Amino acid sequence: MFQYDQAQSNHRRLRAMTSIDRPEFEKMLPMFQQAWESRLKEKSLESGRQRRSGGGRKPVLQTTTDKLWFILFYFKTYPLQQVIAFSFGMSQGQACYWIHALSPVLKQALNGLEQLPERRPTQLADHLAKSGETQFGIDGTDRRIHRPKKPGVQAQYYSGKKKTHIIKNDLIAAVSSRKVKYLSKTYAGKIHDKKICDKERPKFPNRSTLYQDTGFQGYRPRGVTTLQPKKKPRGGELSAEDKERNRTISTVRVFVEHVISGVKRCHVVKDVLRSTKDFFGDLVMEICCGLHNFRTECRSLFKSPGTYFQ
Repeated sequence: MFQYDQAQSNHRRLRAMTSIDRPEFEKMLPMFQQAWESRLKEKSLESGRQRRSGGGRKPVLQTTTDKLWFILFYFKTYPLQQVIAFSFGMSQGQACYWIHALSPVLKQALNGLEQLPERRPTQLADHLAKSGETQFGIDGTDRRIHRPKKPGVQAQYYSGKKKTHIIKNDLIAAVSSRKVKYLSKTYAGKIHDKKICDKERPKFPNRSTLYQDTGFQGYRPRGVTTLQPKKKPRGGELSAEDKERNRTISTVRVFVEHVISGVKRCHVVKDVLRSTKDFFGDLVMEICCGLHNFRTECRSLFKSPGTYFQ
C-alpha cells in the first residue's frame, strides 16, 4: 500500500502525487477531519444507527491521513480503479466506494477553508466585492468524455470545433489573486461559451473590468468595462494601433489560461472523464478549482522556498 509517510519527505514526489506540498497537506488535514466526522454523524442519523460505529472489519484507510492521501492521489493522477485498488491494497469495489465517499468530504473541507468558487450567479457580485478586487477575466474550458451511447445525447455533447464529445464550464478568475472566483454549471459541449453567460447572467460589482476573448463577442454586463481583442475585418487588416491594443489586452488576459492550466494539474479534469454519473463531472471540476485556489493562497504566503519546505 502506498503510504503518505513514504512521500512526505520528498516534496517533488508528494507534489507529483497529490498536487500539494507537505505544509499544505498538514493545513488541510484538520478541516478534512472535521468534514469526515460530520459525514459520519449525518450517515448515522440517516440510518438510525443505535450501536457505536467502529465494529466489523477494519478498513484499509484507517486514519484521516490515509483517506486524504488516497483521494488527493486519485484526483492528481486519475488512475483506473483497478490500478488504485492494487496500489492501496483493496478491491476495485472498495476503491469505487472510497472515491465517491471521500470526494464530497474533500469538497466540504475546501468549503471550510473558503477556497471553493461561487456557483450562484446572483451572489457573485457580493462575493467579488468582499475580495476588494476589480479586475477579472472570463473564459470557457472543456473536458473530453466518452461518447454517449444514445444517438440523441451524442449530438448534445458533440463539439464541432473540438471534433469530439465534451462537457464545458465558464470560469471567472481574478487578475491579482489568480483565484477562480466563479464556476458555472457543467453543460453539454454543443452550447457556446457566451450562451452559458447569457443563460446564467453572472453579476459583477460596479466599475469592474472584465477581460474576455473574441468568443464572448457582444457580452457586456451592466456597469462593467469589457476589454477584448478586436477581430480582423473580413478581407481587411487591422491597423497598427489595433494590433498594439490587442497585444496589450492579451498580455493581461492570458492569466486566465494560466489559471485553467492550474486547475487542470489534477488529471481527473484533464484526461478523458470515465465516470458516467451526471453529477461527478461537475463535482470534480468544483473540487479542482478549490484545490487550485488553496494552492495559490498557501504559496503566496511563503516567499522563501527554504522556509516553506522545512
